[in-house]
Parts: sequence; C-alpha cells; structure tokens
Amino acid sequence: MPHRNRPYKSYTTYCLDLLCPTTHLHTPHANRMLTLLKIRNLALVDELIWELGSGLISVTGETGAGKSVIVGALKMILGERADKNLIRTGEDTCTIESVFDLADTSEINAILEEGGLPPCDDTQIIIRRSIGISTNRQFVNDSPVTITLLKKIGERLVDLHGPHDHQSLLSQERQLAMLDAYAVTDSLVSEYRTAYRTWREKSQELEEIQNAENASEQELELLRYQLDEIQSAKLTQADGDELQERYHRSSNSSRLVELAAQAVTTLSGEDGILTRVSDLQRLIRDLEKYDPSIAEKVSSLETASIELQDLEATLTDYAEELDIDPSEATSIEERVNLVESLKRKYGPTIDDILTRQETLSNRLDNIDNRTEKIEALSLALTESRKELEAIAKKLTAARKKSAPKLAQDIASQLKDLGFKQSSFEIELSPLKDPCLHGLESCNFLFGPNPGEPLLPLRQIASSGEISRVMLAVKSSLAEQDATPLMVFDEIDANVGGEIARAVGKKMARLGQLHQVIAITHFPQVAATAAAHFVVEKEVIGGRTRSKLYPVDGEKRITELVRMLGGGGEQARAMAASLLDNG
Repeated sequence: MPHRNRPYKSYTTYCLDLLCPTTHLHTPHANRMLTLLKIRNLALVDELIWELGSGLISVTGETGAGKSVIVGALKMILGERADKNLIRTGEDTCTIESVFDLADTSEINAILEEGGLPPCDDTQIIIRRSIGISTNRQFVNDSPVTITLLKKIGERLVDLHGPHDHQSLLSQERQLAMLDAYAVTDSLVSEYRTAYRTWREKSQELEEIQNAENASEQELELLRYQLDEIQSAKLTQADGDELQERYHRSSNSSRLVELAAQAVTTLSGEDGILTRVSDLQRLIRDLEKYDPSIAEKVSSLETASIELQDLEATLTDYAEELDIDPSEATSIEERVNLVESLKRKYGPTIDDILTRQETLSNRLDNIDNRTEKIEALSLALTESRKELEAIAKKLTAARKKSAPKLAQDIASQLKDLGFKQSSFEIELSPLKDPCLHGLESCNFLFGPNPGEPLLPLRQIASSGEISRVMLAVKSSLAEQDATPLMVFDEIDANVGGEIARAVGKKMARLGQLHQVIAITHFPQVAATAAAHFVVEKEVIGGRTRSKLYPVDGEKRITELVRMLGGGGEQARAMAASLLDNG
C-alpha cells in the first residue's frame, strides 16, 4: 500500500505521516517501536512531528540538510548530554518528545520502580527532554528523572550505530546477553541469578556475624544496657500521639473543667439558652392558635431544642470525665518524660525506637550465639554455593555450545558485508569468583584482515568497520533481540555499490523483525526501505529551516536519481530498477 502524504500544519510545522504497510510480515517484535518523534527548536528545525510505522525507514538528503538533527534528537532520548548550542537561534528552549509502543513494558517498569517512579499505565512510554539556556529537564511518563536513569531506559529502547555513537555491542555484559539470547537460556539465566542473590545474601550475613566477634566487653555492656532500657519501657503505638493527648488534657484539666462548666451554665443556667428556647417555644404555640400555618415554618425549633439538650448532657459528662485523679496525672507525666527521654536517645518517633530495639536484639543475639550461627550459616552457604555452581555449569555448557555457532553465523554475515577474509570468534574466559552474570566473561573478537591478530571489538579503530560488524551481529540475532528501534547512521560510508546493496538487504531483513531507521547517502540502501523520507533546507523570511517529508512513486525515483548523481532516462530507469529489486 503506498504511503500517504499529510499536509504541513503550517510553513513552520513539518508533519510526517508514515502508515504501516499491509505487506509487512507479522512478527513477534512488530508492535515494539517508536511511534512518534517531536522536535521543537533544535538546530535548524523549528517544529517537527514525525509519525513512524514499522519496518525499514530510509532518510536521505544533501549533506548539511539536517539529517543529523534526527540522530541528535534520539541521542538526547538515550540520555546523552545536551549541548545548549543546539538550541535554535533566538529561542530559549528546545524540546524533544518520543512515544514508544512496547507491548510488554515489564523490563522498563523494573527500571522505573528501581528509580522510585511509578510503572507505565499501558503499553506506551513517553520520554520528553527540555534543554534550556540555564536548566535542562527530562521526564518519563511526565515524571522527572535523572540522566543516569534515562540512560538505563534508553539502552533498552534504541540501538544507535554510527561514528562515535551509542553502541551496545562494545559492552562485554551486553555481548554475554546477546550470546544468552542466541542460546535461548532465559530460564537458566533467571534461575542462576536467583541462586546468586541467595548465595550473596548468605555470604553477607555470615560476614556480619563474623565481624560481630570484634565487639569489646564495654561495647557489649552498652548494647545490653540500651536494649534493657528500651524493653523495660514496653512501648506501644499508644505511647505516641494518644499519650500526648492524654497528657495535654491532664495538665490542663482545671482549666478544661472550668470552661466546660461555663458552657453548661450558658446552656442551662437561670437565664441560659435552653430557658430562652423554652420561652420561644411558648410564643410559637401562641402564634399557632391564630395561624396554624406557622407550625410548618418553625418546625426546626423543636430539632434545635433537642440538639441543645443533647449538647448540655454531653458537656456535663465531659466535665465529669475531666476530674482526673492526681496520681493518674502524675503517672501520665512520668510516662511522657520516659518516652521523650527514649526519643532523644534512639529516635524521634516510637517506630524509630522500636526499630532500634530490634537492631540491638539482633546484634546481641549474633554475638551471644555466634558460634552456633556461624556453623549453621557456613553449612547453608556451602549448600548455596553448590547449587549456584551446578546451575552455572549448565549455563556455561549452553554458552560454550552456542558461542561457535553464533560466531560462525556472524562471520557468514560479515562476508556478505564485504569482509571476505575476516575472522570472528567469541571468547569465554572463566572468572575467579561467580558474578551476577555467571562464571565467565564474554568477548567478541574480530580480525578484518588475514594474518592479523583478532582483537576485542572495543579496540577496533574504524567506525565503519564496527558499524558493519554491528549489522552482522544484529542480523544473526534478529529473532532474539527485543530492542524496539535500531538506527544506522551512514554505516555504509566508504563502501562500494555492491556492499551498499548488501547492507540495504540486511537492514530490510532486520526491518521484518524490528523498526529500523537508516540514514544513508546510498541509493542502493534507500531503495530497500519500506518507507523513504527526505531532509531538505529551505529559506523562509530570511530564516533557514530544515524540513522532512515522505516520498513515494515518481518523487522517490527523483530522489534516487539525485543520489545516483545523474539525470536523464537512463538514471531514472536505474532508480526504478533499484526500487523493483528492493
């Protein structure tokens, strides 16, 4: 189905609408993607609203037209530092907003909850950044977040690949996660991590008890004295606000009795309110003799009389209750003094004191029963370590079995991308002690040239090489990788036409399982995309603006002809052929 063009909102608002083609394959990851990107006052863009669909999306345009603005906006969504110089001239603030539809938000919710933020209400996550001249702010689902937290979230949403860009492939931890995904070890990894946390908790508990031996006799005496002081007080929650209220009443009982008595006298005294209400009732009854209709209009008087009588009875009872025994008042005062003394020593609230009591009790218990506890914990720790190692061995075996298969698959992909004589290996190195990820570290090794040693990917100098390696890895892991969006920023630079076409085909296959944005100068790559957008500069009212719009049909062929660097019917035929083959 062809893509429809949507009209501009105004000459300063460039709306982009990419409809999801019906010819796309239905895949497990098709509903995880960036659905909306808004940019305002960033570099040459005054306002951009880009609605995206699934599959491979190509972005092309002349050098300097503003393609880097899209990459820059996505970098900010990933949590990278913002450059105030990017704010459009004459403006105070630039903003970037993105909307991701994830279907499953459990992984993002775990990060949000760890950061003390509410989880996503539905399948969408909205990220917004505001960069000002004096202040920068970032929000996830309208909740303010730190840059560190935003980076954690960004790593789960976007893989951005290009010169000096965010590249998860260089992280050994992520490399191990990629291997685990290829080996389909999700349940085994989860089982191992549960066992690892149990082992670590027991290790820390044993360490704390062993350190307790260092307590001196003087310290023990102090601990026992403090515990006895708190325990003997037998505190309850009633020693909080409730005790303070009782103390306040008892210390002011004389004044309270006096005020209550005055109130009762005002109600029921010789010329009190109740007497005057009674007089008023007699007057009303006389009125009714001459005009019976008045009864309905003044019926509330009876209710008022009853309520005033109830009030008088309540105040009388209250005054009697205030007659506090002096010994009881003294007891309340002593209790208040005791509680306040404990608060000054052990915490400002009853809960703080009770928590301190529990801490002291546990510490003394660990010291007094140290030998027995160490023996029990040591035995439990040994069993926990055996269980951990048993699971870890299964995980190691699965990794060792899958590592050469994944390496071979990646090597095959690399040959298609121009590395005809390259080598690729996955190295697993045993660790001295278990870590959260297992008993080994993982290193992707690559040798682009025969006769040269294989090096870790992070030591490869060429950004063009590492970008194509990433494409090969992503192609091998397309079905397992859950990253919603992949962005390839001119990774086809410095390659020939045939390799560029191979790059485009790889991206198109990735687009069947992921949303992929390819920023490219190669028509061979752009022609393989499900949708094609062009970036251009225009000058309106003496101001330069970048605009981005979709192209289809003849307009797309015209753009491919421009990219081919030629004109005439022959170039148009070549462009049409690229589209047909794509």
